[in-house]
Amino acid sequence: MDALPQGMVSDLPSNTHISHGEEAKDYFVERNGVRYAGTHLIVDLWGASRLDDPAHIDAVLRDAAIATGATILHGHFHHFSPNGGVSGVLVLAESHVSIHTWPEKNYAAIDIFVCGACDAYKAIAHLKSGFRPERIQLAEHRRGMTA
Repeated sequence: MDALPQGMVSDLPSNTHISHGEEAKDYFVERNGVRYAGTHLIVDLWGASRLDDPAHIDAVLRDAAIATGATILHGHFHHFSPNGGVSGVLVLAESHVSIHTWPEKNYAAIDIFVCGACDAYKAIAHLKSGFRPERIQLAEHRRGMTA
């Protein structure tokens, strides 16, 4: 059995860097007296459609990420056969959006993790519009909570 490629490591630095004399931006947020790195939404879509179309999935997730206020750095989506499921990720300057789909079950598992001023909840309307789920299960986790 041939080994699968292990992915890509970028050897080019991001152009989102701090110049000399600039202060490093703190992407932690404080809301309702709680300080944390960011909001991580775990989103399950049931009865969803178009879960076997990588181009559609890419477009919906890009719209959703942009709606949060995030900056998209890179995207990669893989289409499986024979069932047509898709696994993919958008790497964001503020973290990531990922998806794994089971079209034969009309189910998608999505993670949205954004930090700073981004609002992960603004992505939900785009997911609803793009995938037309019958039901959504949603859980929130605040990452990097400080005392």
